[in-house]
Amino acid sequence: LKFCMGHFLIGSASMDCFSGCMSFLGLKQSSKGRKVVMLFGPPGAGKGTHAPKIESRMESPNLSTGDMLREAVAKGTDVGLAAKKIMNEGGLVSDEIVVGIIKDRITGSDCSKGFILDGFPRTVKQAEMLDVMLSKTGDKVDCVIEFNVPDEILEERICGRWIHKASGRSYHVKFAPPKSLQGRSPSVETMKDDATGEPLMQRPDDTAQALVKRLKEYHAQTEPILSRYKTVTHKINANQAMDKVWTDIDKVLPHLN
Repeated sequence: LKFCMGHFLIGSASMDCFSGCMSFLGLKQSSKGRKVVMLFGPPGAGKGTHAPKIESRMESPNLSTGDMLREAVAKGTDVGLAAKKIMNEGGLVSDEIVVGIIKDRITGSDCSKGFILDGFPRTVKQAEMLDVMLSKTGDKVDCVIEFNVPDEILEERICGRWIHKASGRSYHVKFAPPKSLQGRSPSVETMKDDATGEPLMQRPDDTAQALVKRLKEYHAQTEPILSRYKTVTHKINANQAMDKVWTDIDKVLPHLN
């Protein structure tokens, strides 16, 4: 028998009551043992290639801000509706809304063991807001994996990259071609996802010209975040064979309880 806000509740409902009281009183509920991993690296460093294996190893979802934003809009959540209004007006979604979308998403049952953040935070301000949000549920960033690749290597990687939009699986015409390519010239007819057979696509900003701007932004705005998490940051040489990159990643991933 539990008492909450003037009502008596019995059985499993008592947990909802407890959660409500904790929230009402401004107290935080600990999500003990939940592991929070961040993937950092410039475009083309290999985050998308290794993310599915990290998901499997961590038994936790890889959260892309773009995917979460689209999902929140589709579901019509409060933050999703706020984001939709701004996007319809041609504006940029604020950091507050993005953090709100992450806050909603990590309440999902698939995040019970933890989650992986890919592409967020991108600025020091976003990192500060994220840490405050995580602290309210007793969470913190446990591991930051920095994929390190020299800038001069990235152009070849970026311009040959194709992705499967629905799953986020990443391919490369030279380094990780789909089975369908078979030595032919890359095109929507020859580049198909190995798992579904669906056509792959190239991102509009996967060009040499766009890369210059993206690298400049990464070095100026995103790299400074690493000093905030220096005690849990692991620098991985991502300019080596993929199996060696994965071996190095696997060594530093936090162990599940």
